Order: sequence, then C-alpha cells, then structure tokens
Amino acid sequence: MRLAALALVLVAAACTAVYRNHGYVPVDQDLAQIKVGVDTRETVAEKIGRPSAQGLLNDVGWFYVQSRFKHLGPKEPEEIDRQVVAITFTEAGVVENIGRYGLEDGRVVEISRRVTASNIKGVSFIGQLLSNFGRMSLDQMGVN
Repeated sequence: MRLAALALVLVAAACTAVYRNHGYVPVDQDLAQIKVGVDTRETVAEKIGRPSAQGLLNDVGWFYVQSRFKHLGPKEPEEIDRQVVAITFTEAGVVENIGRYGLEDGRVVEISRRVTASNIKGVSFIGQLLSNFGRMSLDQMGVN
C-alpha cells in the first residue's frame, strides 16, 4: 500500500509544471528614468545596466530580453512569455527610442543550415599535411 502511494506521489510530482525565467528586462519604473534625446549609452548603463544583447552590425541598439519557460515532465520546454526592451541610439550615442515587445510581436525565422560539402572525407589532417610536401618545388619556396 505504501509503495503504491509513493509511486502515485512520484508520478504526480513528475507531471507538475516547473517555470524558469531567463534573462533580464528593466521594470517600467527604471525605464521611466531614461529620457529620449537626453541620455547616452553611458547614462543608460548606469541607470539600468548593460544588456546581454546588442546590435551586431552597427551597434545602434541595446536589447534586454527575458523569457519564461514551462517545463512539464519529459516534454520539451515551452516558451510561454517573452519580453524585449529595445533601446536605440543615434550615431552620437544618444537615446533615440525605447520600445517594449512581447511574445506576440515576434515571428518565427527559418534558419537555413547550408553546409559546404568537403571533398576530403576520410583524409586526416596529418595525411593532408604530408601529401603537400611532394607538391612543392624549390622555385615555389624561393630557393634558386
């Protein structure tokens, strides 16, 4: 009887949802301290901290991202909430805009996994290195 009760408790515990938060998004009170057209990257960093993500190509934006995931037993975790605060800067580094976005604002982007095929299957690095020694002439090495 006790063994059956213990098994029932373990099964029920395995089906209990576990929620995990990842990332950081400043609260509205902290964002209210930032003035568009006045604050700079440095003052934003002092007031709310630096983000974990920035614009990759031209660094015109800072992105604060927070996600909430639901883990339920052996199932794959499900993202149930996402908040993104985007702060964009002018080229001079002054705050240009502050935007807040949620999970409903996002869209799925298909990632193309193109891989360049290699024609050297089965050839080791050492084999490649040693095979190159016979292909070089003294003229190519600069010896006359």
